[in-house]
Amino acid sequence: MSGTPEGPAHPEPPGFPPARPALTERELHDYRAAFRVSRLAMALVDRDGLVVAANDSLGALLGTDGADLREQAAADLVDLAADGRTWHAYREVLRGRRSRFRCTRRLKHPDGRKLWAEVTVAPVPDTGRVLLSVADISERRELQARLRHLQMHDPVTRLPNRALFFERLSAALECAAAESVEAATGAAGPTEPAGAPEPYRSPGAYRSYRSHSHGRTGRIGLCYLDLDGFKAVNDTLGHRVGDRLLAAVAGRLTECADSAGYTRSGGHLVARLGGDEFAVLVEDSTGTEQLADLARSVLASLERPFDLGGQRLSVSASIGVVERAAFGTTATGLMQAADTTLYWAKADGKARWTLFDPERNAHRMTRQALSSTLRPAVERGEFALEYQPLVDLAGGAVRGVEALVRWNHPQFGVLPPNRFVAIAEEDGSIVELGRWVLRTACEQARQWQKDHPRERPLFVSVNVAVRQVWDSDLVADVAGILAETGLAPHLLQLELTESAVMGSAGRPLQALQALSDMGVRIAIDDFGTGYSNLAYLSRLPVSVLKLDGSFVRGFQDEEHANPADELIVEALVQLAHRLGLTVTAECVETSGQAARLRRIGCDTGQGWLYSRAVAPDRIAAMIEGTTPLRV
Repeated sequence: MSGTPEGPAHPEPPGFPPARPALTERELHDYRAAFRVSRLAMALVDRDGLVVAANDSLGALLGTDGADLREQAAADLVDLAADGRTWHAYREVLRGRRSRFRCTRRLKHPDGRKLWAEVTVAPVPDTGRVLLSVADISERRELQARLRHLQMHDPVTRLPNRALFFERLSAALECAAAESVEAATGAAGPTEPAGAPEPYRSPGAYRSYRSHSHGRTGRIGLCYLDLDGFKAVNDTLGHRVGDRLLAAVAGRLTECADSAGYTRSGGHLVARLGGDEFAVLVEDSTGTEQLADLARSVLASLERPFDLGGQRLSVSASIGVVERAAFGTTATGLMQAADTTLYWAKADGKARWTLFDPERNAHRMTRQALSSTLRPAVERGEFALEYQPLVDLAGGAVRGVEALVRWNHPQFGVLPPNRFVAIAEEDGSIVELGRWVLRTACEQARQWQKDHPRERPLFVSVNVAVRQVWDSDLVADVAGILAETGLAPHLLQLELTESAVMGSAGRPLQALQALSDMGVRIAIDDFGTGYSNLAYLSRLPVSVLKLDGSFVRGFQDEEHANPADELIVEALVQLAHRLGLTVTAECVETSGQAARLRRIGCDTGQGWLYSRAVAPDRIAAMIEGTTPLRV
């Protein structure tokens, strides 16, 4: 163990009290008698480190007579030369350069058992000698070990707990860092003396132990596990049954770890991190396949029903798997990666394992960065609108435009809606962003109308998220913006996805009806990809169906056209017309597609055949006729 120096570095620093008067013969006799009969093992040692006198207690401790210890090296008796630090401190006391020194040693008792001893070395005044005392602290150490075990283990599963897991993880990562330095410099790092028990080893001692026990790979792996639906077990059967299930799960996890040829003390560490979360730490892993095999074995093991006192329970788990080089990895970074991967496993359907994917994580980090800056971006004016023409298929004239928002992000450049709209819907910022889009689009449509009074005014189509209907007073927002901009209600079209409109009831349906009564047109976007519940069409205040581009793309290969695609589109168009609805086809890219849609009876088309989404001034040029459509 380690030596702990105590007291000043010099025997008589400034201000040290004056030496006491010399002892009388009577006092010396009393001191010698106390020395001989003391139950504390002691020895008087000269400046050369040799025993001058030893009491019977020290002799009994070492299995010999106290007199037989004379002239022996005290350091050899209590193992003070086992490591350089302890030896140096001991020599400093002998030379009078240190006033006190204490360390802990593990000694072998004459009866063969090991004992813990606290060794103290201190100068004896006016003699030039030092007093070495040895106290048996085995019981105290055993108590400390038991208390530490209780502190570092989970009482329900008896597995290592979160504290011990992170201690072990940190030690493994420190070991990897030290070995990388050693490999680079060729120097060996310090280690602690042999004989220290595992619970009390420092990272240095742990490095020495591990280096001689296993071949090093310099890698580390982690399976982070969460039980699926465990809360239901606690809620329905009670925490007592839940605890028994956790203990049974812990047993199977330990079996899986041990079956790989490791023990918990030297390889796979199985720990309960809290609740229904467990972790299996694999030091010196050999690659992702090893971790994948472990994860598969864990899932297979947990698939077997648990028999808990006659009650059979089935449980599954989701596992996040991370395996990487240990050097350069932090405990926080590893756990964040494992937590993210566990979330992916849950999101992908549960009852599975998922391997950490740096590319997927980078996308997540980008998504998180966008989420944190989305709300301020609206205030900073980082968004802009582009407009894509909606063209009359019969005559080829532009009848309206769809407003498409772009984010001019200072870090990621120009982002299309599919990069941030879903994030905005999740965090609620879609309400503020949607209000800005609506106002800007209406202002622009009114401006075109003012600039070209003799031309037929264009309607503007704006996408609306269902959360805007729930979280804001959309009807009041639309009415206010139309009043502010002076745009006629029939020149505004609001697009909602099919899944949002078809599930409308209560407040959303009332809002759509109020908007329709106001004169605003309601369009179902991407029709044909969601519920396709035709019965809803007769009850919803819908004016327009926008056919999803997947139908139109089926028209591209004119030589090998699929008759079914045309029949489906023709049936939808006829149905819409019978219900008094107009139909817009999305993703029109070729003149052949446009011709077939025109023949079927589709009303308007939208796509790259006519124009990509462009800036407002390009739409103005189309209105003036100076920029023809690409037909």
